[in-house]
Amino acid sequence: MAEQRGSGHRPVDMARAAGISTQQIRNYADAGILPPAPRTAAGYRRFDGTHLDALLAYRALARGCGPQQARAVMLAVHAGERSDALALLDAAHAGLHGERQALAATGAALEALADRSPGRPQRPSARLRVGEVAALLGVRTSAVRTWEAAGLLAPGRERGTGYRSFDAADVRDARVTAVLRRAHYRLPQIKSVLDDLRRTGSTEALQTVIAHRRTALDDRTTALLEAALHLSRCLALR
Repeated sequence: MAEQRGSGHRPVDMARAAGISTQQIRNYADAGILPPAPRTAAGYRRFDGTHLDALLAYRALARGCGPQQARAVMLAVHAGERSDALALLDAAHAGLHGERQALAATGAALEALADRSPGRPQRPSARLRVGEVAALLGVRTSAVRTWEAAGLLAPGRERGTGYRSFDAADVRDARVTAVLRRAHYRLPQIKSVLDDLRRTGSTEALQTVIAHRRTALDDRTTALLEAALHLSRCLALR
């Protein structure tokens, strides 16, 4: 690796190492993601191992915490703001930890909701209208209507008035939808969970969604660990 760091790298060499285009290398250089690079007599940028470490650090950071925060880390590194760069990295790890805690809470809450039996048939007075359901869940009535339009909810209608009427099972489905939406699940994913729950009473689809989310978090944490390897080299030169 020492020989690689000391050797020169053309933009095409950098691009191949990161699996991106040479234009992206130029964009990263212009955006300050890479440290300043000297130019040849012909005006071409010439990179070395320090630039390669910065490139690979940024790419891994972008996978772990997003491109905006990744760029902020790299700008701090190149400005010699070591503490700021490390604080941003700490914040990225803390954010992932918070997402893991939220995912665990989401899983527990959804399992509890899924296990609730709709119970005995409710009297008409026990049914809720859309505004009452929205208030119960802490969302707008427009959100509940959007969920219905997407096929997530199927409330009945009151005779005479035609108003939406939510029974216990409808409210349960709305609760599940609200919890999953707060966890940033997409409507088609939620529909799959609800369809499985209604059809079989099983939480298998729910568990699958949560497992996929957990895997995504694992991948992001691994990316931050990869970034730390390259960042440590960048910071060692400061």
